[in-house]
Amino acid sequence: MNTDGRQTVCAGEVYPVIHIPNVPALFQLAPDQRVHGTVVYVAGYYTEGDGGGKWVRYNETSASADNGGTIHNPHSDPEKRGRWETMHNGIGDYRWFGIFGEQSSADDALDAMVNNPAISRIEAHSNLNFRKRHVFHRSRIELDFGGYTVTTEGIELNLKDNPLGTVICFRGLESGESQQVTLSADLAEMTDVVEVADSAAFAVGDWWVARVNSRPGGGAQRELDYMVKVTERIDATHIRINYKLGWALEAGRTISFKKMNPVTGSRVRNMRFTGVPVPPSVSTTVRPFDTWDQIGSSPLAFEFAVECDVSDIRAEGVFWPVIMRRYNTFYVTERCELMNPVERDWGGTGYLTQQINVLYGHVRDCNTSNSRHLNDFTCAAYCMVENCHGDGDDYGPFVTHGQFEHDLVYTGNSGLLSFANSGSTWGDSAKRITVRKHIASRIIAHKKLTDLTLEDCRAYIKEGLPDSGSIWANADGLQMRGCTAEGAVTLSRSSSRSERPNVIDGCGFTMTPHAELARKPTEGSAVGMLPVDADLLIVHSEIRNIDQITIGSIHKLTLQNSWLIGASTESGKVEAACRELVIQSGGMVNCGLELTGGWSGNEEVAASGAGRTQAVSVDGGAAFRGVNGARAFLLHTDPAQTVTWNLGNLTSTAGAPDMAHFVIRGGCHHYKAVGSKFTGGRFETDPAAFGGGSSMLHAACIEQGVDRSGLPEQSAAVRHTEGNLILP
Repeated sequence: MNTDGRQTVCAGEVYPVIHIPNVPALFQLAPDQRVHGTVVYVAGYYTEGDGGGKWVRYNETSASADNGGTIHNPHSDPEKRGRWETMHNGIGDYRWFGIFGEQSSADDALDAMVNNPAISRIEAHSNLNFRKRHVFHRSRIELDFGGYTVTTEGIELNLKDNPLGTVICFRGLESGESQQVTLSADLAEMTDVVEVADSAAFAVGDWWVARVNSRPGGGAQRELDYMVKVTERIDATHIRINYKLGWALEAGRTISFKKMNPVTGSRVRNMRFTGVPVPPSVSTTVRPFDTWDQIGSSPLAFEFAVECDVSDIRAEGVFWPVIMRRYNTFYVTERCELMNPVERDWGGTGYLTQQINVLYGHVRDCNTSNSRHLNDFTCAAYCMVENCHGDGDDYGPFVTHGQFEHDLVYTGNSGLLSFANSGSTWGDSAKRITVRKHIASRIIAHKKLTDLTLEDCRAYIKEGLPDSGSIWANADGLQMRGCTAEGAVTLSRSSSRSERPNVIDGCGFTMTPHAELARKPTEGSAVGMLPVDADLLIVHSEIRNIDQITIGSIHKLTLQNSWLIGASTESGKVEAACRELVIQSGGMVNCGLELTGGWSGNEEVAASGAGRTQAVSVDGGAAFRGVNGARAFLLHTDPAQTVTWNLGNLTSTAGAPDMAHFVIRGGCHHYKAVGSKFTGGRFETDPAAFGGGSSMLHAACIEQGVDRSGLPEQSAAVRHTEGNLILP
């Protein structure tokens, strides 16, 4: 060691600068060299140039505990004052503590640096191993692991069922202030003004957790449960917050407010994480969850946090989520990855990111392999997920739990989608979810999901995955544009909240045999399986491979410039229970419609079969052509039903002599065909179908080579010979 002749000036006094090779030499400096303000350059931690070098300064008044990195006590007596303190520009380094790899625990170094308010950034320059589960309340600090690997060999046990028990958890603190108010008036959807007991306690810029009491019959059915910021004090009992309510709240509901001091601006970057390996004694098929949830490890959690971003975390072998968030607001998670977690069957395990009670989040450019969920939202609003991709996606990379999520946008992702699908405990509800340019093995959105928009989405068949290639959706403001499905599309209706129509536009669906395009009435009232008592417009679309397809409900189904295409000339049957069916342009190829009685929307009536009337309108240049297994384009056989037929500008071309343009065998009918063209094939009616109370007008039609012997006898109410052009 030596004094190199340089000097420093501090408060007008001159101090020598000492150069030493390593940290042990720091403790060998003579007492007369430990002068207040003396600066020492330590050239390495163990050896000169090993990367652990730093500048230290002697502070004769300090009594801080020696932490081996930023504080060194040269005295044998720990009570004696005087410490060497590391000088820095706010950037901490594990090498200051002699940490050069995973051979030594990095826990104490992490604690020392994070809890030092003068350090705002911590850098890693080697792999690290942690054996503790750290909780920090620190704001405005960045942890950059430099792309090195973090391991957890020998980590302490987690608490039971605690996904927040990660290696690093940033957690805001309660201030101790709280309020509760019973709403004196309704709170409208989209309002950002809420009622409080006393607004004097709410200063602008304060953060509060606002939580409404649960809905009757639901343990966690809360439409409002977020950490929000006060932006204005309106009057003595009203404040404005930085959140527009996604759901209306009725007078008499109770909102509790809890003031928080959130963690703000703490960020984590550039980590590779390897979780606790599965012990050899643990079965790969049956895991002892009573202990494994305590053994397993995951890297990050944020609770009561604002503007806490995460980027470039690549993990494997985790148990709980890689990035766990609860009550987070304004954050970005980007370029993160999870591969092959140790568990994914048990709820909550094997996630890339789980986000509970979150606002204004942005997840982008992430990916997973063989995990449970890539992105999980539970009670989330105004969030976006883009360019994220999951392979081995049978477990559903993209999910919401149905705790009244709203205004979520997914763009350019791939992987199975499942929305509002975790049960009535959470409410089975979500609203205004938009998915664009998505590829998935399944899209499951049939619970109480209002105003779902699917644009340019594709559901493909994956071998070995049941119901793959299918889209299940709730017909409550559903709008699908440019979507394709290789398996089937099935609609149900579990909610009636929307103000917009149900529209399928520019889509192409391939149906598996015996699929339901719309659920039919069944016993019970399972959410997601109920029939559709609403209208549906299908425009510029094709429904292909039809073979024994059921449209078990829908009040009014309108097909505009859309086509129903049979699987072969021996299939193509569609059983339709719509109250009203309208075909305008488009039409059917090798396909036929059997009218089975319009579903009334009343279960008792549906069960009895009474009063289930139907109406069919075909116009606008629609076309039927080909052959199908039922040998009829339009077929009705139920003697208990009443059907109204309105055929206008229709061109119906039978592909075989035994192919019927219509077969009407039972019930009461009001038939009108004016201006239609029929080529080949035949007409078939049962005389009983046009008895008392029925009517037929078949006029101004062109018939070429049609066997019309199956028409009923003419009467005052039945006319079909006058005014038609009949050609051989």
